[in-house]
Amino acid sequence: MKLDINTIKNLIKVARKQEEADLVIKGAMMLDVFCGKLEKKDIAIKDGFIVGIGENYQAKEEINVDRCFVVPGYIDAHIHIESTMLHPVELVKAILPRGTTALVCDPHEIANVLGNEGIKYLLEETEGLPVDFFFTVPSCVPAAKGLETSGAEITAEDIKMWIKHPRIVGLGEVMNYPAVLNMSEEVLEKIMIAIEAGKRIDGHAPQLVGDDLCAYAACGIWSDHECTTLREAEDKLKRGVYIMIREGSTAKNMASLIPLVRAYGVSRFMLVSDDRHPDDLLEEGHLDIVLRKAIYMGLPPNIAVRMVTFNPAFYFGLSRRGAIAPGYIADMVIVNNLREFYPHYVIKNGKIVARDMKLIFEMMPPRRPKASSFNVNLKENEIFKIEAKGKKVRVIGIIPGEILTEEIIEELPIVEGKVLVSPEKDIVKLAVVERHKGTGNVGLGFVKGLGLKKGAIGLSVAHDSHNIIIAGTNDADMEEVLHEIIRLQGGIAIAAEGKVIESLPLPIAGLMSDLPINKVVDKLKQLKVIARYLGSSLENPFMTLSFLALPVIPKLKLTDKGLFNVDKFSFVDLFVD
Repeated sequence: MKLDINTIKNLIKVARKQEEADLVIKGAMMLDVFCGKLEKKDIAIKDGFIVGIGENYQAKEEINVDRCFVVPGYIDAHIHIESTMLHPVELVKAILPRGTTALVCDPHEIANVLGNEGIKYLLEETEGLPVDFFFTVPSCVPAAKGLETSGAEITAEDIKMWIKHPRIVGLGEVMNYPAVLNMSEEVLEKIMIAIEAGKRIDGHAPQLVGDDLCAYAACGIWSDHECTTLREAEDKLKRGVYIMIREGSTAKNMASLIPLVRAYGVSRFMLVSDDRHPDDLLEEGHLDIVLRKAIYMGLPPNIAVRMVTFNPAFYFGLSRRGAIAPGYIADMVIVNNLREFYPHYVIKNGKIVARDMKLIFEMMPPRRPKASSFNVNLKENEIFKIEAKGKKVRVIGIIPGEILTEEIIEELPIVEGKVLVSPEKDIVKLAVVERHKGTGNVGLGFVKGLGLKKGAIGLSVAHDSHNIIIAGTNDADMEEVLHEIIRLQGGIAIAAEGKVIESLPLPIAGLMSDLPINKVVDKLKQLKVIARYLGSSLENPFMTLSFLALPVIPKLKLTDKGLFNVDKFSFVDLFVD
């Protein structure tokens, strides 16, 4: 929203009770995020801005919300739209009625597939939507050169172009922290572009502490959403890093890190979702469920609310957002209490946009991007066979509730010179098939912890380059999954006994659906039920699978180029001896 002299004059007149407000909220307890106190005040709104906090305002429209609480609209400081699998229009339908009025999005995923066209697509599709979509320009596309095949590259020159955009508020998470520590000219140039533009630089440095952390933070990388332990978060906090406490669909770090907030105060903390799946958005919520969890874990409501309102607005310089105060944009949520955060009303830019979790206006349907990124070259028939070159193999070990993995050494059965899976040990085959450049690359390995007893599952969402990742108990079903994903030009698929059982198309860059959220969720539920029938005990095996190709999160991962040890930052042999 823009201010001009006439608007300012209108605000002054309403504040001095010389003119009617557009809307007055009467009788509510207002949460002041600056002092952390509750006050029973009327709130006057004019031209989309909060103008008066007091009483006796005249208005064209009044709403009486006695016994309710008014808090600022929620701001998610770090989210990937692509991980919701929803077009932005459908995402708005899911989160605005629950109180989220602004997002800071990292379009890293679609940029890895479509490059600048992907960033442009999301900027265009989010323009003018009733949730404010801000972006950081991706810093690591690809995440780390040479480790996997991505569909595109974002160069320093690209960043120099994008950083000037009014809705781009910073440089996206700098995942390639080894390149920073090794003083890569390419990475440091990208950082300098953000510094010179006066924009924030987001961090991504799991388990980085001590001298290496000091070197990383010295570059001006002053946020991190990858903390998983108190020690790590405290070390980063002491070195000036803002801590984004993540509570997403897969990575849930709030329980581990909330004690740090209670110990050190609120100013350097934010609550973020990072990756949130559509079924969780529809059934549990977005930042509203994060707030409920924070209160349950012992955070006072005033502190929890500030972590999803004023703190992210302050950190990213989102002017006039994140508080209920004169001159601030009138983004507010009227809730039943400060434990459940059930929204009776959501107000955006001074207008009521939702009542009792339902939007009160219609939205335009989504649009697919013109570009596609499916160029799979299958050079041979038995692409998933693994010839035995030793008795013991390295296995990726899943850690429930984390995107971190372990390295496990196991002895697997060998038949006719080929290494087989061992479902009784909960070990199945894992494959990453390159889908962008037609290289024919197929990375092969094994994973423990998916729980599959038969069949195969796979998807074209595989962070960060989003090649096709498939896990299965046999090669035939894995091939069925692969061919179905190619046929759909992106999606999720399950096969068993030689045929595809169910699939979900993701035609937007192989990452997102153009279907309504309820239809996407119905498909995902069916897929999860089938996965459980095939033996998986994980709450969301597809989300877990999607992170097994991410070569910047410790410890052992698989890309289309092979098995990668993140701690050593080098490829390793599948066979130990």
